[in-house]
Amino acid sequence: MGSSAAMEMDDDEYAKLIRRMNTPRVAIDNDSCENATVIRVHSVNKHGILLEVVQVLTDLNLIITKAYISSDGSWFMDVFNVTDRDGNKVWDEEIISCIQTSVESDACFFPTLRNSVGVMPSKEHTSIELTGTDRPGLLSEICAVLTDLNCNVVKAEVWTHNARAAAVVHVTDESSRGAIEDPRRLSTIRELLCNVLKGDNTSRTAKMMVSAGLTHTERRLHQMMFDDRDYERLGASGEGDEKSRPQVAIMDCSEKDYTIVILRSKDRPKLLFDTVCTLTDMQYVVFHGTVHTGSAEAYQEYYIRHVDGLPISSEAERQRVIQCLEAAIERRASEGLELELRTEDRVGLLSDITRIFRENGLRIRRADISTIGGKAVDTFCLSEMSGNPVDAETIDSLRRQIGQTILKVKQNPWPPTKPPEAASTTGFLLGNFFKVCSFQSFWLIRSYS
Repeated sequence: MGSSAAMEMDDDEYAKLIRRMNTPRVAIDNDSCENATVIRVHSVNKHGILLEVVQVLTDLNLIITKAYISSDGSWFMDVFNVTDRDGNKVWDEEIISCIQTSVESDACFFPTLRNSVGVMPSKEHTSIELTGTDRPGLLSEICAVLTDLNCNVVKAEVWTHNARAAAVVHVTDESSRGAIEDPRRLSTIRELLCNVLKGDNTSRTAKMMVSAGLTHTERRLHQMMFDDRDYERLGASGEGDEKSRPQVAIMDCSEKDYTIVILRSKDRPKLLFDTVCTLTDMQYVVFHGTVHTGSAEAYQEYYIRHVDGLPISSEAERQRVIQCLEAAIERRASEGLELELRTEDRVGLLSDITRIFRENGLRIRRADISTIGGKAVDTFCLSEMSGNPVDAETIDSLRRQIGQTILKVKQNPWPPTKPPEAASTTGFLLGNFFKVCSFQSFWLIRSYS
């Protein structure tokens, strides 16, 4: 693998036969590690299978605390240490069975059977993809237009990063409660939403796509923002402290003809998915890797080549990979007040909620909207228009207008002031980043020799 000839074998019948004779094997072990469930995956190698496995674990809301990746030659071997969201081992038989059946299925092992972004026919809803310039009140305007067009938002995810916004919105027809199929109506939705996305800014293109399909939303959002070049920093972005930004280093491993990519960042759920997704969609193959999460910090190290079999060869390519990985980590990491809304779903609910946020001078940084059993379960990450934290008075106002029992604070908007030792730890991390990287890289190079 890792060469153009190997990639062309995807359609070769003999190669397909070999893969079918060596489908993935999954072993789940709750005995060998004291504080995590160990998942071992073995299979014939194929570009994209690492992402498929990580995607399965992430979609089950499992936290990957450690990972060891090896896919040299034609064989793929991975070990993942995982816990549930509460930090406990995975004992639920239903989840264990789901991991085994999902990873060992043909759908996971043969991703070429599906579209690269996971689009599959659906009669239940219409999927709308939006990208454009971020601005205060944008989601509120989008929801208002959809409500006026008798569309009900049943699920949506919205990301903002570096003055850009991307959203995947699932809507149904208000009367039929199914997908919208009338071409003229879809054309009207497209035209009106494009007008909202363009706003007063013509310097960047607004895009909208409508598809009657089901998308793996988070991978699609990464692809949409990558296509919109959100990794290009337009002057001072003003998003977060420069010291809290992810640290990415790229080095050559000439002995083995690899490029070494090392990342250090604040740990959070789905971090591994975000970085592996970006490398995969940029057409890089991870041959070896180590992932370790500690006290709020995550370390990732990958030995990669492009799918054509070559390591990174130019400074321009090196800088582009660094920028894209930084963006992949930051898209989901915007800090702010995190609110959770739970109430009976109704047409226009999201339009009303987002309007209240806008009227209280708040900006939506991220949103995750879903409908479960007739109930709306929505999470919003908010800040003031200036980017500052939301004050207590505004939070009280929101809860009075929306409902004290309906709206709850998930994340404390006023983190305690960092003690001097925390600040010195950060300084030590940044000051010794490359020294630590070089040491760990040297150790791994020797172990692979």
